Amino acid sequence: MKQLRYFLLSLLALIFVVLAFAAHYYYKGFHKNHSTDFAFSNYSDEAEMAKINEKASLLKKFASEKNYNQKFIFLVDMSIPSGKNRFFVYDILKDSIIKSALVAHGSGDNRFSLHPTFSNQFESGCSSLGRYKIGNKYNGRFGPAYKLYGLDSSNSNAFRRNVVLHSYDCVPSQETYPYPICNSRGCAMVSPEFMKELQKIIDANEQPILLWMFN
Repeated sequence: MKQLRYFLLSLLALIFVVLAFAAHYYYKGFHKNHSTDFAFSNYSDEAEMAKINEKASLLKKFASEKNYNQKFIFLVDMSIPSGKNRFFVYDILKDSIIKSALVAHGSGDNRFSLHPTFSNQFESGCSSLGRYKIGNKYNGRFGPAYKLYGLDSSNSNAFRRNVVLHSYDCVPSQETYPYPICNSRGCAMVSPEFMKELQKIIDANEQPILLWMFN
């Protein structure tokens, strides 16, 4: 009887350990690869690429008309699953995407949300769609971060909501699809490795860079 009890307790302990490790890797994005190669690889979905190119064309025109940065724009397509690259660095001079990476969406009222919901409301915890001006750099809770200024009615409260561009180590450096990644509280949250790549671009340019989050 004692041996059976010992066996059952050992089995329960083993199950607990396995579940703990599984939960850990779930919230870490299921795997963590520290590769810093964020070169863009072409998607097979032609409709998806056409959509991104269309948004790039519109944002380039807006940047030119409003005197924003004429070298780079950032695009975030929230219709793409979180486990796939959906943050795109677009080189205006080359007229092409040069880098892509994962970016988290807001959890909203939930502890975890598989699909993004969008809101401009305070304390919503949601991402906000629209065009942003990337503002000043500062050292925040998660390291270097950039203020975001919403330029549309759909994201006009971004600055006052403290919605910023920052990194967090729960965001992996490589795609995890079909598995999702962690959520933010509405911020555009990327991996620490990708943030270093973005810093090089943002800090080297005097004119503010535009970011467009669309769905």
